[in-house]
Amino acid sequence: MKNLLNFIKSRISLTSDEIGQIEKHFVSINVPSNTSLLTAGNVERYIYFLSKGIVKGYQNMDGKLVVQHLVSEQNFFTSLDSFMNETASSDYYETITDCELLKISKIDFEILQENTNYWSDFVKNVTNEHLSGKLERVQDFQVLTAKERYLKFLKQNPKLALNVSVENIASFLGIEPQSLSRIRKQITF
Repeated sequence: MKNLLNFIKSRISLTSDEIGQIEKHFVSINVPSNTSLLTAGNVERYIYFLSKGIVKGYQNMDGKLVVQHLVSEQNFFTSLDSFMNETASSDYYETITDCELLKISKIDFEILQENTNYWSDFVKNVTNEHLSGKLERVQDFQVLTAKERYLKFLKQNPKLALNVSVENIASFLGIEPQSLSRIRKQITF
């Protein structure tokens, strides 16, 4: 819970009552590696905060797994459209490592949304951060070479680079695994 509260407090101010509300609505869970958190076709019922570990989000596109999210510690994740609209998700989420998660249900999320002022501000803040990250990722695909995307990934995500398979990193970066292996051989550390 401490990591979540620190994350929130780094973006908005909280009173002790507000901290108590957050603690009341989030549930802590420990999940072993290689565990499915969401399967396509199901409705996402939670927003997760990853306190410790690594999670991947992907879609199955004509039999090919396309990794769209590599979630590192101190980040939120969910299948947002599914969560907000209560529709079937096209996403899969799976733990890569053992994970410590905090989750909030749709009902608890809406309670905070409707009964507090700070929660909406916080959600807007995090949503904007994630949107900016998505826009940067799209731009990277348009202007950076595969090698440049990998070097940027290494710089921004050293822990992910050490703990995620080449296949998952390659898929996330839009590179064939063989090409990423060649790029990795070219790079001198």
